[in-house]
This record gives sequence, structure tokens and C-alpha cells, in this order.
Amino acid sequence: MARSGVVGLSLAALAVVLTACGTGNAADPAAPTSTSVAFPTQDVVSAVQTDAAVRAELPPSTKSLTLGTTLAPGTASLPHSGQVDGDKYVGVDVDLRDAVAKVLGITWTVQNGTFETIIPGVQNGKYDVGQDNFGVTAAREKVVDFATYLTDGQSFLGPADHGPSSVNALTDLCGLTVATSPGSTFQQILTSGADKCAAAGKKPYTVQLFSDTAPIWLGLANGKVDVYFGPTLSLKYDEKHVPNTKFLGQFSSTPVGFVTGKGSPVAKAVSDAVNKLIKTGDYAKILAKWGVDSSGIPQSAVNPAPTL
Repeated sequence: MARSGVVGLSLAALAVVLTACGTGNAADPAAPTSTSVAFPTQDVVSAVQTDAAVRAELPPSTKSLTLGTTLAPGTASLPHSGQVDGDKYVGVDVDLRDAVAKVLGITWTVQNGTFETIIPGVQNGKYDVGQDNFGVTAAREKVVDFATYLTDGQSFLGPADHGPSSVNALTDLCGLTVATSPGSTFQQILTSGADKCAAAGKKPYTVQLFSDTAPIWLGLANGKVDVYFGPTLSLKYDEKHVPNTKFLGQFSSTPVGFVTGKGSPVAKAVSDAVNKLIKTGDYAKILAKWGVDSSGIPQSAVNPAPTL
């Protein structure tokens, strides 16, 4: 059950967490903050070469493609993406998309939306490509095409000093308060499995939805949130960098991909660019830089069979 009162994190540690979430400062709550969390800085992209055959899959006049993603100030969303030093984007997703652009011989025009608006933006032509750790699902494949680039999963994180010691099934959440992001596969899983606790004769879990991680960290610290249900790569990274947190277990895994409009030739071009990076070894270098080697895929695919 959720506990009241501030527990777990000291005030000093909590300040570090909120800074790492990039929630701003006292003068300007909306301003991104810098953080002292270390992250890898080696260059694994500049040596990538354009592949003429893959480049030819796009119209000859194509010099730039619009990419929709979410703005992730600070380092809270690593290893996927973050923003440091004002306007510098970092993360495995960033390195991969920049390397894909090099293979394609184009540049990205990056535009920021929200997780909930990027796929609709791809559908209506606002973005040529969307990237925001989108897991392949049957529902999404009805409206967009996928070009996969890694495997992520759905996992659980909690406070290290109290709460469950492990979570591997939805019935392990019965009676607890679970935080996750809206419009995500995590929300979908929790909603579709909501009857499992009643079937097991247990109290239901309560779901709280947050578009930002800052209130989730605060909830874990003060006992108002028992478990955070989120992406495996991010939660494993958080366990190492957010004080008093513990990785509790993985529920499932899902292919993750760039999204494009249905029937767009860009999907195959992007997928072939990923496969070129796999062949040259640049893909492995990018994943190794961010410590996510185990999430690599042997081959990129367009619209693989969904697992959700």
C-alpha cells in the first residue's frame, strides 16, 4: 500500500532527482536545468558514411526530413534521449537517428511534440518520421509503419528501502499505486489487466498517469507512488542514477521503431539504413556507448509481427 509522509530520499537527494528530471529552477520553472549526472560523450556518429544505394530509396531532391520527438531536458530520459548544455541532444536514440541520417545522406529537421501527438503528427503529414521509443503494437501498425531499431521492454521500478522487493506479474501490483505515462503501452497493459487482481481475490491496483517523470520520483519518495511502470532501458539507467530506487523486474519486451506514414517509402529507407549500420558495426558501437548492447536487434524490419 502507499505510505504517507516523506520517506526514502533525503531532501538533498530529492533535490538531485528533481534536477535530473530537468524540471526547471526557482527563477523559471519551465527552463531546462543542467545536471551533474555523468553520461558518455564519445563520438560514434561522425565517421558514418552515406550509402548510395540506400540514399537512392528516397527522392533525389530529399535533403532533409522532419522528425517529431519529445523534448527531454536534462538527463532524466536517458539512455534514450536527453538535452544538456542548452540545446545539445544526447542519448542512444539521438545517436541512432543521427547515424541513420548520415547513411541516408540527409539531415533531420527536429520538431518537438508530446508522446500523444507524434503518431497523429506522422499520420497528418506534419512529421515525415516519428521517434519516441514507440513499441510495435497491432493498434499502431494500423495507422503508421514501423522501421525497428532496438528492443525495449516494460518493467517496474520502486523505492529501494520499502515496498515490493520484486514485480514480475500484474498480480504483484494488487493493492499498490502504480505510476506510468499516458497513451503508452504501459497504460494499455495496466488497463487490459485490471481484472486480474479481482480474479485472484486481491485488491485492485490504482493507476496514476504522468506525462513527466518528476512527479513520479516525488511520489516514490513520499510514499504516494509504490511502483513506476516504464521502459526497461530507462528504468535500469534510473536505478544507477536516481537515489534510493530499485529495479524490480521486467514484464515483457517489445520491438521499438521509427514510425512513418502508412505506405511511405521512408520506412524501408530508414530500415535499410539501420541494417547498414548493423553491417558496418556502427550500430554495435552506438549501443556499447550507452551500455545497452543486450537491446540490439540482429536486423531491422518494417512492420514486424506485433507482440502487443
